[in-house]
Amino acid sequence: MTHQLPADALSVRQPWAWAIVYAGKDIENRSWQAVNHGLRRRGRVAIHAAKGLTRDEYLEAYEFMRAIGVTCPPAGALERGGIIGSVEVVDVVTESASPWFFGPRGLVLRDPTSCEFIPAIGQLGYFPWKAADRSIVPAPARWMQPESDTEPTAARAPKPSPQRSLF
Repeated sequence: MTHQLPADALSVRQPWAWAIVYAGKDIENRSWQAVNHGLRRRGRVAIHAAKGLTRDEYLEAYEFMRAIGVTCPPAGALERGGIIGSVEVVDVVTESASPWFFGPRGLVLRDPTSCEFIPAIGQLGYFPWKAADRSIVPAPARWMQPESDTEPTAARAPKPSPQRSLF
């Protein structure tokens, strides 16, 4: 889908960025420090899928999503290091009934729209983004390569902790 992308972006680690754009993730959890400068900010922002993704992060998110009925893509299929869509930020909350809320703060999101992947260098918080050369996009790590057609096993995945901020 082609649409006008906002000039500012918010960088989110995978697979959470994917979940915002494709799986109905309606809350983006942030610590006070990470969201403090943006507490008053509302409006549409581009979603930047960060380059970084560890196996533990992926497995924790995979198991969480599975528990709420969302099928997370394989780690190697997740695009990283660029813009994958946009979403409207409509509020910041400290409590929410959303299964996606872990706190301590949550950006309330709505109206996600996907776009063709655009390589871009990310930053913390909201930032003005610009398209970059495809060479900045990381290749999938070895652990992201499929060993078989099976899903990650629950025995290897840590349980999500609502007390721990994932970002």
